[in-house]
Amino acid sequence: MSAPLSAASPPVYLITHEFFPQRGGIATFAEEIARATAGLGYRVEVWAPAASPGSEKPDWPFQVRRMPLKGTHDLACQLKLALELIRHRRQLRTATVYLPEPGPMLTMMLLQFFRAFRPQRLVLTFHGSEILNFSRRPLRRWLAGRLMDRATRISTLSNYTQELLLKHFPGAAEKIYLTPGAIRSDFAVLPPRPPGTKDKVIILTVGRLHPRKGQLLTLQALQSLPPEVRSRIEYWVVGAASKGDYDARLQAAATRQPDLVVRFLGNLPDGELAAVYERADIFAMTSVNLDHSVEGFGLVYLEAAAHALPVVAHDVGGLAEAVVDGVTGLLVPPHRPAQLAAAFEKLIHDPDLRRRLGAAGREWATRHGWKESAEALFNPSWSAP
Repeated sequence: MSAPLSAASPPVYLITHEFFPQRGGIATFAEEIARATAGLGYRVEVWAPAASPGSEKPDWPFQVRRMPLKGTHDLACQLKLALELIRHRRQLRTATVYLPEPGPMLTMMLLQFFRAFRPQRLVLTFHGSEILNFSRRPLRRWLAGRLMDRATRISTLSNYTQELLLKHFPGAAEKIYLTPGAIRSDFAVLPPRPPGTKDKVIILTVGRLHPRKGQLLTLQALQSLPPEVRSRIEYWVVGAASKGDYDARLQAAATRQPDLVVRFLGNLPDGELAAVYERADIFAMTSVNLDHSVEGFGLVYLEAAAHALPVVAHDVGGLAEAVVDGVTGLLVPPHRPAQLAAAFEKLIHDPDLRRRLGAAGREWATRHGWKESAEALFNPSWSAP
């Protein structure tokens, strides 16, 4: 239970490079943690990159301060953020500064040696890939380790990410908490899915178009199915293109099997995305660990489950904590295309199994709430585990 907050409780400044209207798991995590922390009675101010006018949501119970930076990880952006933090160092010094992702951590690694800047409390959250990126270079590993030494609390969204962090930075053990993600607050109450009356089974992927997200692997698995199965399905892909030619490769691959309908829907706003979820029958995101990039958890799997969609995914990273194999979806070892195709075929042919996994997924998606994670991050009465 939360301890009552006094009037002297320090404000929380959540500083992030990823925030609405930007999409993605980290942006969602930052927004929902800010909302839940404000709900606990803290004064919360989010510092986020510049956005177009009207980007703020009217129901936010926190303030948003837009900074004149794009939110990339390059040196120029780090320096711009450093100047912003230095300019406001007096108010940050007496506050809780929360860094929920790696962008501002890179800047704080440089500023941490200036005594005049150190905040009263520093809280960090790690998602997965940044742990590998921080640890593989000696100087950055040392800087990250020092930042963790100065932190009041450190959190991860999954046990997998927690073990990864402790493997590379064992000094974090005394401060680490688990702060699981949850479904978005606007997904909290959903009507039951209507019985299927469509001619085709729709398989849906939602995520940025990137090799690590595995859209091409899903497409290839579906294309390998027998012609009579391909004629019964459609593959819908939602997401914005990332750097490189991956989206062009996907578009080209989709034309190689004309009897499989593939629809690229782009980056949809939340209202349209909810309608697409409701029309889908199976959710697929076959992520893979790629180079120094891993899937630490995946909030999108919970969003799909909240819409009662059975999930097909690769058993990598922390996905076993987001998808329960045989209960809320089917997990397949990565780089096993025949097994992946078989998982899809099983769900395509068995509507009762889809309904059963989907119903279990809806219940699974609501097991955690954002309030508990916000308490673990900021409640001063809790001691480290």
